[in-house]
Amino acid sequence: MVGKQGFVRGLGPRAETTNASAEYAVSVIDMEIDVLHKQRWEEIQQMRKQGQSISGIAQLLELDRKTVRSALRKHQWAAYQRKPKGETLLSPHQDWLVQRAPEVGYSARILYQELAHSRGYTGGYETVKLAVRPLRKEAKLHSVTHCRFETAPAEQAQLDWGQANVHFLEGGKKKVHIFVMTLGYSRRAYAEGYAHERMSVLLEAHEHAFEWFGGHCEQLLYDRMRTVSSPTGEGQARLNTTFEAFARHWGFEPRLCRPYRAKTKGKVESGGKYVKGNFLPGRTFRDMQDFNEQLHQWLLEVSDLRIHGTTHQRPIDRFAKEAAHLVSICGQARFLDAMIRDRVVAEDWLVSINTNRYSVPCRLIGKTVQVVRQSAVWQIRHKGELVAEHPVLPDRYQLCVDPAHGPGAIARNARVHYSSATTLRTPCPCPHGLEVEVRDLALYEQIMEAV
Repeated sequence: MVGKQGFVRGLGPRAETTNASAEYAVSVIDMEIDVLHKQRWEEIQQMRKQGQSISGIAQLLELDRKTVRSALRKHQWAAYQRKPKGETLLSPHQDWLVQRAPEVGYSARILYQELAHSRGYTGGYETVKLAVRPLRKEAKLHSVTHCRFETAPAEQAQLDWGQANVHFLEGGKKKVHIFVMTLGYSRRAYAEGYAHERMSVLLEAHEHAFEWFGGHCEQLLYDRMRTVSSPTGEGQARLNTTFEAFARHWGFEPRLCRPYRAKTKGKVESGGKYVKGNFLPGRTFRDMQDFNEQLHQWLLEVSDLRIHGTTHQRPIDRFAKEAAHLVSICGQARFLDAMIRDRVVAEDWLVSINTNRYSVPCRLIGKTVQVVRQSAVWQIRHKGELVAEHPVLPDRYQLCVDPAHGPGAIARNARVHYSSATTLRTPCPCPHGLEVEVRDLALYEQIMEAV
């Protein structure tokens, strides 16, 4: 609507002052409704059938609520058709204009020059400029909504973390970090909730996803998360050394999104929104284990069986074709189980593993030992001989001490778990006459009680 000053209401004084311009400005407001493509229309219809509200659909799909209402009123999708306008001096050249505009980058100045010099156009530049605007706008919208990077079966998967505040019966609301991996071809997804996003759970989530799919894709696409890469300047990044070793172990190629180009991994972005928009509403959970059990059931019964808005097929049906092309993981050891780490035994006869400390026999002080993980147990060897075994501690900055490893120990089977941030130095008798650094005198009091 145009006010007394010739302004377009809602667009401000710079909108335009001529009737033709005002007519164009109003058409831009309505363009989102008019050019709504079939895929988006079907997504809206499907989400409404699943019980989503108009506001919820608009938020998830980043559309205006009026657009959602208009789409729901239409029982059948129809392609956008431009409204006919009156004849102008440019009308005889309209077909040429539509074909030529994308070739010159929708430059109204170039098109005007060619029309005036080669095609006998006698109208003004402003008329050409106004005619090119909707073509440029439509092309931009089309590129955003239609042009997708499609991949062959098992060629690429996309990964990301999402966060959500989840209601637990034990402890109330807590933030859950949701790992999502989406296969590029079939759009089948795996998701799992964690309390944090540290390297240990990132690698664990990968391996759980590989087991879920029965293999992995040739390429895995990431944004520039700290556990995967670190910046080196000028938009470049370097892979984290542990993660690079993990990729070599499993035989996939890690790929990084370009900076500030989150839409590059739009498949998994959409998958994350789908988890939060379809799985979480109305649910409560006993604990994190219950959260993941319900999530995995939802993946099998809802996510895998829905008609995907882009492919118009069920992900589980397309996965039947993709599964045969996945890189097999059959018989391959887990990364953490296969990785051998060298550690030098400290003066307190402890070795450090993932911020925790574990004891070894005192006679090995100063020696280099090899640490390998076997399921939930750390095995420590020296020159091929097994010298210590400890359960993997679940938290950080903890101690796991076997008193049988200490000098003059009496008991051989007692095991003490102790955690402290305080570090004291105190002399400790040792066959080699060395001073031993220990965490706290209370540690030895507990050892003596166990003995």
